[in-house]
Amino acid sequence: MAVRTIRSTRAVATRNRILDTAERLFAEYGVTAVSNRQISEAAGQGNNTAVGYHFGTKVDLVRAIVRRHNEDVERRRLEMVERAADSLDPRDWVACLVHPIADHLAESGSPTWFARFGAQVTTDPVLREIMYEESLSSPSLVRTLDGLQRCLPELPTEVKLERGAMTRQLIVHMFAERERALAELTATPRASWHDAASGLVDAIVGLWSAPVTPRNGPEPT
Repeated sequence: MAVRTIRSTRAVATRNRILDTAERLFAEYGVTAVSNRQISEAAGQGNNTAVGYHFGTKVDLVRAIVRRHNEDVERRRLEMVERAADSLDPRDWVACLVHPIADHLAESGSPTWFARFGAQVTTDPVLREIMYEESLSSPSLVRTLDGLQRCLPELPTEVKLERGAMTRQLIVHMFAERERALAELTATPRASWHDAASGLVDAIVGLWSAPVTPRNGPEPT
């Protein structure tokens, strides 16, 4: 039993080391540019097939990284959603989108890699869908999006889809840029992750409440 426990502990430590290393390398160089062999070597594994042994394919590895972070983000968002309850203020619901991620990054130590990892993943059509699937399976996110829709002005369907995409891009890339600046010890517009999140909430609320330019005549061909 003791031997089995030691082996299990070592396996968990190895998995975590691989996850940490993969996240960092993916964030720095992109997912497609980094091989499982490179991850194994950088994680100090003598067996170059360690990534495949513990996680399977690279897609499985990416999914494991996303899930490891989403667990804490989900917990934080659920707490905010409960506080927002039946609010009809879009700011409350946009805050539920933004602040849990920022708070998670703030408490993850320094440097962090997850925001840049997310930005890299979103450039790959296949891996981007994995990240979206994992996010949309989140009960707290579903409740957040429902709450936001309740208090938004009436908008054409195509405008809602467009602004939803803009919102995702803003969250992913603004956080990635802040994370990169912190890692490189360069100046950032806001002093803390909380303040950066508040500024992003302001911008996204403005985005959703902006007027829609009326269409004049048929679309150009």
